[in-house]
Amino acid sequence: MAGPLEDHRRGQELVAERVFRPLARPLVALLASLRVSPVALVLANAVAGLAAAAAIATGELLPGALLLQVKTLLDNADGQLARATGQISVLGRYLDTESDLVVNALLFSALAVATDLPVAAAVSFVALTLVLSAEYNADVLYRRARGETFETQPAAEREGVGARVSARMYRVFFAPQDRVLQWISERRLERIVDGASAAERHRAALEYHDQATVTVLANLGLSTQLAALGSCLVLGVPAAYFPLVLVAVLLLPVLQIRRERLARLALAG
Repeated sequence: MAGPLEDHRRGQELVAERVFRPLARPLVALLASLRVSPVALVLANAVAGLAAAAAIATGELLPGALLLQVKTLLDNADGQLARATGQISVLGRYLDTESDLVVNALLFSALAVATDLPVAAAVSFVALTLVLSAEYNADVLYRRARGETFETQPAAEREGVGARVSARMYRVFFAPQDRVLQWISERRLERIVDGASAAERHRAALEYHDQATVTVLANLGLSTQLAALGSCLVLGVPAAYFPLVLVAVLLLPVLQIRRERLARLALAG
């Protein structure tokens, strides 16, 4: 799940950039002319995901696959609509993140029913949540290492009760996870640069928080994941999605080893 970052992310997810965002543009133009609220589009995106979960649970795999792609299309349209209409809101940002978590939980519950593999579904849900969180936090740390200023948890006080409730939910369910992942990442870097000069530390940090890591993780994002799940559903093998998620989570230590090596090389150079 993407966190409530204010600006565009630094990693490009090819499935989103090449497929879903271009498809979303005419829809955004239509919805803007109809004065549809971006928050309403976030809710429609969640409804499509819930309908997909219901279809999968009842064995309707092809409708489930189609609804997942509708969800992704709407997910890629809501931010575009908010920017096009000047209606970027704190509520929309938080609601998008939180609805993704709920929909993902129900999708994996539906997969547990459809495959009769509840343990595999539960492990895969945790793995996917970790991958999506790692992607978000790698992007945050990449930007922070380069001195960019942005809000990772935008203030909600000016937008009313709904925004405040959503912000509080984020702080309860997501913020602790973000802090842990960022602490682990920074702690690993600190062990490498311990005793180095300020210039050396900065150089190592730029190599450690590198574009390649951000890009790889971006391409393990939710649009890609739901496209992969949709493909498994179309082929009639929903259980095939579980090992794909596990491969994705196994890439995390590989990427970590690589970036630590880059940081050490930066110090040595």
